[in-house]
Amino acid sequence: MVFLRCEAVRWVDDEPQPGLVEVRFTDAHHQRWAFIDKWPVFSSEDLHPDSGYPLEAEILCDILASSNSSDTADTVKISVAPWGLESLDGRIEFEVRADQVTTR
Repeated sequence: MVFLRCEAVRWVDDEPQPGLVEVRFTDAHHQRWAFIDKWPVFSSEDLHPDSGYPLEAEILCDILASSNSSDTADTVKISVAPWGLESLDGRIEFEVRADQVTTR
């Protein structure tokens, strides 16, 4: 499984259960992206409205392509579609730094 590292930045709402959080990450082009969904989608920790945000979080993703050259930092093109996620702007594909992606 491949995950994109991100941050849970705030509690959004108690409904629907078990509660919604907002997560964010910055892509390889310094663009910030935000997502809102139920907290278990992003974290194995039990998040609450009074959790000490920001907290580490992850988004399950697929690697679509990777690039590495001596001229630029390693980047990875990913899709966050495995769990049906999309950014608040409706995007599902992003180019991120390779060090933002982890496997388990």
